[in-house]
Amino acid sequence: MIDWSIITDSLPQYASGLWLTAQLTVLSLVAGLILAIPLAVMRISPRRAVSGPVWVFTYFFRGTPMLVQLLLIYYGLGQFEWIQAQWQAGNAFWLIFREPYGCALVTFTLNTCAYTTEILAGALRTTPHGEIEAAQACGMSRLTMLRRILIPGALRRALPAYSNEAIFMLHGTAIASTVTLMDLTGAARNAYSQHFAPFEAFIFAGLLYLTLTFALVGLFRLAERRYLAHLLPRKAIKGHTA
Repeated sequence: MIDWSIITDSLPQYASGLWLTAQLTVLSLVAGLILAIPLAVMRISPRRAVSGPVWVFTYFFRGTPMLVQLLLIYYGLGQFEWIQAQWQAGNAFWLIFREPYGCALVTFTLNTCAYTTEILAGALRTTPHGEIEAAQACGMSRLTMLRRILIPGALRRALPAYSNEAIFMLHGTAIASTVTLMDLTGAARNAYSQHFAPFEAFIFAGLLYLTLTFALVGLFRLAERRYLAHLLPRKAIKGHTA
């Protein structure tokens, strides 16, 4: 039987963890999407010198566990002399990596950026050729075509796949507690260590993650109804007698 007093006693910790989890998820998704748009354009370039470095970046961050990436950034960056020089000089660059929050945010941003880059690159490759021909017939330059036709269309087509990435990113933030951040998973661990009740501690955290997931799914469904309405199946028209 669930002991609700354990949950109520730990509510302040869960509220703080929920806020931190939401922050990390939203900020990393926004920053990752902003970075992914130009990288996706580079990724589809026929020039290897342009697309090659982006491929290496996405291959590394999609091919290694995010926990390993977080630990490398949190523990490993201090081993480089140029990072130490930034710290000794007191530059603002070091402030990002001095705290676990900055390390986690950078890790999550780069990770979701890699996945989003490939999602958008795939959407760009599936742009209907007729749209490109119409833009060229109107005399649009390559930059204008990207800004008005290719990127907006790719963002719309990428919504279903990107919604999955957003959910994966939300769940991936659970590793933030490994670098001393008090997110939802960290709050559940604290509640467990204080009350020795793993079921209550982690089931409530799971319910909060589930609530956030449903919220994300709802937001993306609204976006799909707005921007992909032309792809939704038409409602059956009821027959009528003459």
